[in-house]
Amino acid sequence: MDNVDARPGPPSGAQWTITAHGHEAVVVEVGGGLRAYRAGGFDYVDGYAEDELCVGGAGQVLIPWPNRIRDGRYTFDGVDRQLHLSEPSRHTALHGLVCWLPWQLVSKAADEVVIGTTLPATPGYPWTLVLRTRWQVGADGLRVTHQATNASAEPAPFGLGVHPYLRLPDTDADDTVVRLPARSRVLVDGRLLPIGTAKVAGSEFDFTSGRRVGATVLDTAFGDLDRDPSGGSAARLSTADGSAAVTIWADPAFGWWQLFSGDTFAPPRYRRSIAVEPMTCPPDAFRSGRDLIVLAPAETWQASWGIRPEAGPGAR
Repeated sequence: MDNVDARPGPPSGAQWTITAHGHEAVVVEVGGGLRAYRAGGFDYVDGYAEDELCVGGAGQVLIPWPNRIRDGRYTFDGVDRQLHLSEPSRHTALHGLVCWLPWQLVSKAADEVVIGTTLPATPGYPWTLVLRTRWQVGADGLRVTHQATNASAEPAPFGLGVHPYLRLPDTDADDTVVRLPARSRVLVDGRLLPIGTAKVAGSEFDFTSGRRVGATVLDTAFGDLDRDPSGGSAARLSTADGSAAVTIWADPAFGWWQLFSGDTFAPPRYRRSIAVEPMTCPPDAFRSGRDLIVLAPAETWQASWGIRPEAGPGAR
């Protein structure tokens, strides 16, 4: 029998570092997500250490659905399905099926890495997806492009989100100024599952013109976006004095954003940063069908998002 290399390694597996123009990102094998992103020597992503297990979904890629599915149950194409309840305390299926899958290196250059994995069919999600992600850094910051191909004989329901926590120099969540061009938010019950929508105008959730988060508790999905001329949208975080800012942008495939202020964390992570999550669909989309993508057999879907420092140590 072959010898097994049992030497301890990072909990997140292989680490792939890419650099260019003063920007550096670290992508990991386990979950294929983003462990770190820095520019000009400042860490704009509140990630985790190499010897630490990923906490709070930091930097993870959420496939084939973001957020929660009520009771893990849904019906697609007339067939009832039951997913594993990955969030037992709320009796939900949370953040898809690839967060802890190993991803493999496809190619690497100094400024980019392409990784891939295959999500195998399971009783709760009986479709096979072939997944690829290209992570790139350059003068304009971090750019990420996702591809998903349905390798099954039947159409597959699909959604994607990402989960980076963003931070600014000497600024916690309370003092961060957020601008998000979203006109409505999703109302949720005690299990953080959707029960309706509400307009944000005039409320503490109205970030359309930019406002300090203050004491507002955020674990909130936003929709009804004001889109830019390309059809995409962006969220901008800045310090109160405007000395530092960072933008996270997403192309037209992403019609929803989730903001999370980290209130469930213990110190020192408690409200230290804000998760700003572009999503292709809202919570519980497998049940509601709202903005749910359906991939035909052999169809490949692709979309991009990125992070761009605008002011402060990492600005151009």
